[in-house]
Amino acid sequence: MNRKYRKTVIAGNWKMNKTPSETKEFMTAFKAIMPKGRWCDIALCVPAVCIPAAVRAMRETRVGIGAENCNANPSGAYTGEIAANMLTDAGCKYVIIGHSERRAMGETDADINAKVHAALEAGLIPIVCCGETLEQREAGITSEWIAMQIKLALQGVSEEQIRKVIIAYEPIWAIGTGRTATPEQAQQVCEEIRTVVRKLYSSKHARATSILYGGSMNEKNAFELLAQPDIDGGLIGGASLVPEKFVKIIEAANQPTM
Repeated sequence: MNRKYRKTVIAGNWKMNKTPSETKEFMTAFKAIMPKGRWCDIALCVPAVCIPAAVRAMRETRVGIGAENCNANPSGAYTGEIAANMLTDAGCKYVIIGHSERRAMGETDADINAKVHAALEAGLIPIVCCGETLEQREAGITSEWIAMQIKLALQGVSEEQIRKVIIAYEPIWAIGTGRTATPEQAQQVCEEIRTVVRKLYSSKHARATSILYGGSMNEKNAFELLAQPDIDGGLIGGASLVPEKFVKIIEAANQPTM
């Protein structure tokens, strides 16, 4: 982490877990033990039906609520979809875009780019995901693959807009598998992502971009991962569903930095 230039962000991704009633229970327990430090921004990205309960519960706190997806269109005949401006009106601050599980459902790089623009237009902070499969890593094309995903996702995003974008690196082979990239592996890719942003924009913008690690980060490995200079936080899956575990990751993010 480097707090001199950019924010540290710990974001929970609940995926398809918890009902609105369970969301209220979680938030009550989480608020009771939430760390008081101000070094770390906290986000909780929850299922769409849980957003109102989450927003109500965390209204008096510094926790930002986010969504797990959005549609690129502002309105229209898209049954079952949710527009970015609807999320803003519901009280969301963040939205996850391009998660590997969404990509596996058929979401393309063009879809992701359109959603990034829709989110920015609606005033949301997009958490843009990228990551490689085990086969791609073993083939030695991780750097090229990640660079392509970032370039396509950010196509047409201006220098002013890139300031509002968070990037999350999640190696697909480490999501929900219990496997985690070593701190050195995660740092290497996050550093390469920063290099891509620098080439697309400038050194100043690259230094200011928060890059999260999102491959099975938990309360046991968070401290070591977050000690890496180019890892500015985490996109947390399973551990974000348990208040005590999520708090330990936030505490790891509040560690002193050089």
